Amino acid sequence: MAKLCSTLCSQLASKLEEELDGWLTASGLTKSPNVRAVIAPHAGYSYSGRCAAYAFGNIDPANISRVFLLGPSHHYYTPKCALSRATVYSTPIGDLPVDQEVIEELKATGKFEFMDLNVDEAEHSMEMHLPYLSKVFQGHSVKVVPILVGAVNSQNEAMYGQLLSKYVDDPKNFFSVSSDFCHWGSRFSYTYYDKNNGAIHQSIEALDRLGMEIIETGDPDAFKQYLQEYENTICGRHPISVLLHMLKHCSMKINVGFVRYEQSSQCKSMRDSSVSYASAVAKVDCPGVESKD
Repeated sequence: MAKLCSTLCSQLASKLEEELDGWLTASGLTKSPNVRAVIAPHAGYSYSGRCAAYAFGNIDPANISRVFLLGPSHHYYTPKCALSRATVYSTPIGDLPVDQEVIEELKATGKFEFMDLNVDEAEHSMEMHLPYLSKVFQGHSVKVVPILVGAVNSQNEAMYGQLLSKYVDDPKNFFSVSSDFCHWGSRFSYTYYDKNNGAIHQSIEALDRLGMEIIETGDPDAFKQYLQEYENTICGRHPISVLLHMLKHCSMKINVGFVRYEQSSQCKSMRDSSVSYASAVAKVDCPGVESKD
């Protein structure tokens, strides 16, 4: 039985790696050392795996030794950010050690709490980024710093962003920010529909793209205003806001640009539902260098 389980696990790992390879290759992206962060979805790979490849495919792993992973909390309420007690995150295609030195640095600020192991294991927002990170950093020595971003208020989003901004300045650090976009339908208690934009799925896309455009401005206050006005159900709104504050306070100019947008299905009636997925890269602004995104 043990041999059978081992064989099955090996087959599933190979299948997963083949799937990730396929999506990364199909994205046709050129890896760039100027990409310092990504925003990527965290749904099941059959829904958002292809979209996520357009974020992770931009990463040049050569000089990166640490990845900060910021994900929203779906099951556990906290008004703070929480650190992991784990020492290693295991994935089917490789293990990612947790950077204990940085965890201790963050703990010493007194601004973070720790999540219990059951909270850590139940949270999929960071979990779904791990296999992609394992794949992209295969053959490279990298550690992760998982940070669960709770229901933090605007003041604390700014505080955490300023606190983490010093890590953005070090090119050996990278940030992977986890978020899906609009969760539309009665099962999500959100049915905003502007008929001026056409069918329901077109209205959803227009709403998401407005938010994406505001995120691209790098203005966390404008993003907060957008969320208050439209109440778009972007589950990673707090991690995204923390990222915007980080980029605002770091010493270099970093621009956010979205590179892919998809929906799980096209809603055409009020009985339908869908989740939107968007991938973005945050790239160091190099004057005189034309972007290829």
